Amino acid sequence: MTHTADRLLTVEEAAQRLGTGVRFIRRLIQERRIRYVKLGKPVRIPESALAAYVEERTVDPVRSNRSRYGRAA
Repeated sequence: MTHTADRLLTVEEAAQRLGTGVRFIRRLIQERRIRYVKLGKPVRIPESALAAYVEERTVDPVRSNRSRYGRAA
């Protein structure tokens, strides 16, 4: 589901937003693990696709049931 007002990011901008290298983004595109828009030869990644990718891979913390007596040595 693409939003018409969605900003299209270059591969470099997407890499910068995720704090990764360009090669990682290109691999995501090649393996079709992220939605992208092909504009002739160049590709663009919608901001919503980047947000969805991060959301799908976000891991919630596990709450541990700590004993009230502390840790065993």
